[in-house]
Amino acid sequence: MSDFERSSTARVIPPARPRKLAKVPFVELADGRLQGVVSSGSDIGRVYVSSVTAGTYAYACSTNNNRPCGGARGGFCNHIGALINESVLQYGAERVARYLRVDAGDGEATAQSLTMAMSGTRPSPADSKAAASVFSRFLRHLAYLELAPTTGPLPEMQWFPPTRTVA
Repeated sequence: MSDFERSSTARVIPPARPRKLAKVPFVELADGRLQGVVSSGSDIGRVYVSSVTAGTYAYACSTNNNRPCGGARGGFCNHIGALINESVLQYGAERVARYLRVDAGDGEATAQSLTMAMSGTRPSPADSKAAASVFSRFLRHLAYLELAPTTGPLPEMQWFPPTRTVA
């Protein structure tokens, strides 16, 4: 483990496999949900904020303007399917299954087996209250990509107390 990893408060875990960011630019396991941002297949200016709740598999999918997804009526839409696929690439199938509390059955878990197991429970739609915070986190991540690479502290993180005093 490098000095950076030892001194960091959050462990950085590399992706299970490399993934392309064009279709699903943001995916995370947070707040008891698999959630992320999925690009629209028909409109380059539109994205969808999709999520699946751990345990109940309640799903939500809406545009960045809080309009409901037309495909998420009665089951998982294509955006949620893409989110599950990319989460397996990012975190690995076992970690996603453990987080969402999915029993994928016998054999090795895959994105398809996780989707089938969750869909088989006939999950209900969830409210899209979390969409705003997920989209906001996505925009914050985009802002970090625009910063020049540096090893110095970020000004917005200066509210953390210093660990040492410089003499």
